[in-house]
Amino acid sequence: MGIFHTVGDDQIKAGECTDIYFARIEDILTVENKNPVVAVEITAASLVNDWGVLCGLDDALKLLEGLSVDVFAMPEGSIFYPGEPVMRITGNYRIFGRYETALLGFLCHASGIASSAALIKACAGSVPVYSFGSRRQHPSISGMIERSAWIGGADGASNTCAPAGIPLIGTMPHSYVMCHETPNDAWVNFDKYAPPEVPRVMLCDTYCDEKREALSAAKAGATAVRLDTPRSRKGDIRSIIEEVRWELDINGFSDVGIFLSGGLTADDVGSLSDIVDAFGVGGAIANAPVVDFSLDIVEIDGKSVSKRGKKSGIKEVYEYDDGSHVMLPLNAPPPENARQMLKSFIKDGQVLTLPDMQKSRARVLSALGNFT
Repeated sequence: MGIFHTVGDDQIKAGECTDIYFARIEDILTVENKNPVVAVEITAASLVNDWGVLCGLDDALKLLEGLSVDVFAMPEGSIFYPGEPVMRITGNYRIFGRYETALLGFLCHASGIASSAALIKACAGSVPVYSFGSRRQHPSISGMIERSAWIGGADGASNTCAPAGIPLIGTMPHSYVMCHETPNDAWVNFDKYAPPEVPRVMLCDTYCDEKREALSAAKAGATAVRLDTPRSRKGDIRSIIEEVRWELDINGFSDVGIFLSGGLTADDVGSLSDIVDAFGVGGAIANAPVVDFSLDIVEIDGKSVSKRGKKSGIKEVYEYDDGSHVMLPLNAPPPENARQMLKSFIKDGQVLTLPDMQKSRARVLSALGNFT
């Protein structure tokens, strides 16, 4: 462990980041000389929004690479429903049992963020949504947060550690405005000194009424104004935005957009997307509830088994063109005009392919049309 309370890649890869009972039962099974060939499935019994987006597959595959197992999974960015297996692993149990903790952690957290981002993007429609919430989580996972948000459909991210290929989006903090004598001084100097490719989005609620600051910022060269704390005024957020829009329009600044941030939820985005030009969403993406995946044995030495509350036997999921799914036993005849969703990703420890972040995102955006 380094100077921060984080676990290193080597420990995770070695299976040392695990729940203690996995390490203990591995020792006991070794003494018992038991190491059955098992098939396990990863499923979520319930979901916050009735559907989810699979994310974190890249890390999961790298975790299992080199182990003598076969892995089938839905492609990253796939929409899944409660009870459907998103991943299947087959191999001798002692080879991979201790990796359950890290494996679920990778998939649960990333899928929760991607699922929330996808829901918010569906609510926003064509209005851009940017991920502004990495400061709400441990900095060591900021890259994962922004990657998952991007795959889920966010149009950009604020953290400088976002993976390459994700547009970096940011305006200015309140602290920048407060470092000047007046907000107008801040806006003028930002316009003067910021690189030309940086949009002139001015933060307009530091000291004064939003519509007053917005009008001043527009006169100082703003291409858009950002409202970050209107809810704290205990007014109706829509009315505040409408007032700002009115003042900008009647004063000849109809081309100046309105960028909204500050504690936004999916409901907020859905109800305001007709009068807002872009959203910056923080905690609703970065702090999204994790997907409560579980890993369960469904076959031992070729025999279908399950614990209470689970369906025994290996299963397959098929998808129709309209996005609907059907789950069947693996050996059942496949339905007509449907695609098999679980693909081979690892064969006897060798990774066959890794997810492409941009293709994963495109998969999500294509599927969102079924939810709007």
